[in-house]
Amino acid sequence: MSAESRPFEGQVALVTGASRGIGAATAKALAAAGAHVILVARTAKDLEAIEEAIFAAGGTATIAPVDLAEPEGIARLATAIGTRWDALDILVINAAVLPVLTPVWQIEQRDFMRALTLNILATQALIMGFDRMLKKSADPRVVGVTSSVGASPRAYWGAYGSSKAAFDNLLESYALETRGTSKIRVAVVDPGATRTAMRAKAYPGEDPLTVKEPEVVADRIVAMLGEFFASPHRERVNPPA
Repeated sequence: MSAESRPFEGQVALVTGASRGIGAATAKALAAAGAHVILVARTAKDLEAIEEAIFAAGGTATIAPVDLAEPEGIARLATAIGTRWDALDILVINAAVLPVLTPVWQIEQRDFMRALTLNILATQALIMGFDRMLKKSADPRVVGVTSSVGASPRAYWGAYGSSKAAFDNLLESYALETRGTSKIRVAVVDPGATRTAMRAKAYPGEDPLTVKEPEVVADRIVAMLGEFFASPHRERVNPPA
């Protein structure tokens, strides 16, 4: 294939939540563009299915099963990856958990804590764990997959929305801290209504065929990663015309 069809040849990308939905679609799209993709999610069996699909399409990938909510999991992941590769070119932070939709005064603390742990604390731990490797890349990029409820509060979405508001703030703060001292560029992407398991959980009565497929979001993320964007950058992926 030509360099034009594989613009990320020789680059290493890590995608969290890579076993399904937007994460899986993004991992496949990055591999198709030439990147070696490190697939991160909790379940090895699910990751192996994505890895096999990438190999079948002519790409390369490595699975890294880890529970990002486990306190030491991300540190072990960063150490393992750092022993194999010197630099990380692309970090896509996609893994997230949706707590039960409920009024703020009825939020179950354990459910809320898991969302905060995965959606916020794991994000900071990923940045801390891979900052050194990102700074060794010639063109380091970080993408965080967010939700519109982080910027626009919505009734019954307080637990998830507040976790995503903090997620956005954390990533954009990192962008401001690094843009004058490194080549790191950070983008926050709101996928909009997308056909995922999380969407089905939140909108059980919705016809999934009325919302766009994860591949639409993945294609936009990969296209954006190949473009110049100022850091911090934020955009929403709209349905195809």
